Amino acid sequence: MSDSVKLSVIYYSATGTGYEIAREIAETAEKEGAEVRLRKVAELAPAAAIASNPAWAANAEATKDVAEATSDDIVWADAVVFGSPTRYGNVAAQLKQFIDSLGPQWAQGLLADKVYSGFTSTSTLHGGQESTLLALGNTFYHFGGIIVPPGYTDAAKFADGNPYGTSHFDASGNSPVDETTRTAAQVQAKRVVRVARALKTDTSL
Repeated sequence: MSDSVKLSVIYYSATGTGYEIAREIAETAEKEGAEVRLRKVAELAPAAAIASNPAWAANAEATKDVAEATSDDIVWADAVVFGSPTRYGNVAAQLKQFIDSLGPQWAQGLLADKVYSGFTSTSTLHGGQESTLLALGNTFYHFGGIIVPPGYTDAAKFADGNPYGTSHFDASGNSPVDETTRTAAQVQAKRVVRVARALKTDTSL
């Protein structure tokens, strides 16, 4: 069995913060030897709403060539990292809609025994980062997944302070993704790939 890990990074991002984190995770995982699919989920908001926010419209244009996620991206993968901005302390509707479409794959057991992890961002400092990541965890339990958080497994995690996953406070667009967040994303990506590789190559599991 090949020890090459197949990783899907599946995210929703309105104004681009989630996209930046997703790219950091994907690029780090590739450097670690993983085969990576970077996928966005379908947008549900009307065009008028997107056009009314310059940052939202700019991100939609900048990511127009990023492929949309399908159920095959989950089935194919050994590990999946989901990313969502916080919406009222919970997962954004766009990502939740994609997750809710996976019922047929869940019923066949095709989502089980994979590594899962998550990341998020908020506009306000205490805007629900932990609750959003914990909400993603509820989904992973139902999948029968193996949840791999970054924890405090690297000294850099004491800088960003979130053991549940990578998170970023963007101050309503006034605080772009910085080195602290990028480092946290790198730590998470490396751990996900390492654990997924160990699970994949240990035939006794």
